[in-house]
Amino acid sequence: MNCPKCQATMEKVTYENIEIDRCTHCKGIWFDLMEREFLARLEGSESIDTGDPEVGEEFDDVDRISCPVCETRMIRMVDPVQPHVAFEACKVCNGVFLDAGEFTDLKERTLFDHLRSLLARERD
Repeated sequence: MNCPKCQATMEKVTYENIEIDRCTHCKGIWFDLMEREFLARLEGSESIDTGDPEVGEEFDDVDRISCPVCETRMIRMVDPVQPHVAFEACKVCNGVFLDAGEFTDLKERTLFDHLRSLLARERD
């Protein structure tokens, strides 16, 4: 599999029996269906996100990408709790690509993120 952002080779990385694909160049991470959600619940799983967040920010501008699994054009999404984190998702196979540093950022919900989420629920 090649990285949908920089086309470098993806390497297999395993954490607690969950295998993901990480780019050998830009260090972006590909999650198959539900892998991101499962890993987000595991303490220490942010260790798979070894890339430089500044490099991730540079590649964040590359957003017209095709799914590395099924080649469908991916759609740009924003995390509802942390809207500063944008990622690409495949609407066919439900895979998700996060740039370097984004998985760690999603796992580090701050008090501000939690309060923003509570306020949004009250408005609904």
